[in-house]
Parts: sequence; structure tokens; C-alpha cells
Amino acid sequence: MTDSALTLLGLALRGNHLAVGEAGVEEACKARRACLVLSAADAAQNSVDRAGRWAQAGGAPWARLPWDKETLGAALGRRTCAMAALTDRGLAAALAGRLAQRDEGLRSMASQLEEKKKPRAQKPAPCES
Repeated sequence: MTDSALTLLGLALRGNHLAVGEAGVEEACKARRACLVLSAADAAQNSVDRAGRWAQAGGAPWARLPWDKETLGAALGRRTCAMAALTDRGLAAALAGRLAQRDEGLRSMASQLEEKKKPRAQKPAPCES
């Protein structure tokens, strides 16, 4: 795993700032803790649709990753992973910036996340708008 964006996801997981899988993403979105919802490039359309709905309901941006489920899963110590949600603003902004370097269409999302990023307070604020 040499891609810095995948490395960032691994760090987020180890820091307990990444919800993984459908149940984790749904819970993070419902609790408005999701800052950025992600879907693997080859995730089933039903999974992609659910992730998009949950992201919208939770007020979080959604992005399709350039990696397949196996690559994403390997970065997270799993066999496969179809979706995940970052729950830390700074990590979400950093990942979005790295993704925007690959895909110009994600630049506006990355800019919005960067603007929302705030200095760390005593208690992290939820990722609401």
C-alpha cells in the first residue's frame, strides 16, 4: 500500500475516526458524526445508493473512491470494504484534498471540507453543516 490516501484511511481507522461497512456508516450518518462518506469504485449500486442517501441525510459529502473493494479492504485490514465514513474533519479534508488531486470533479468538495476544518477544541464537534 503505497498510496498516501489509502495510508490516511488506515491511520483514521487506527485513530477510531473511520466507520467501516454499512452498519458503521449508517450509524455515523444518523448520529451526524460522518464528515465524508466513501464508496469503493466497484461497490454494488444498492450499496452506493444507500451510502449516498445516508450521507445526504447526515449532511455529509459523498465520494466514490478510485479503488475497488479489495484494495480498500486491504488498506483497512479486511478482505473487502464497500463503504466507509470519516468522522474527523481534518482527516476528511486531507483525504478529499488527496482525492481532488486525482479527480478535478472533487475539488469543490475538498474546498468545502477545508473551510469547515477548525482548530481542535476540547471536545470535537460533530460534522454537521
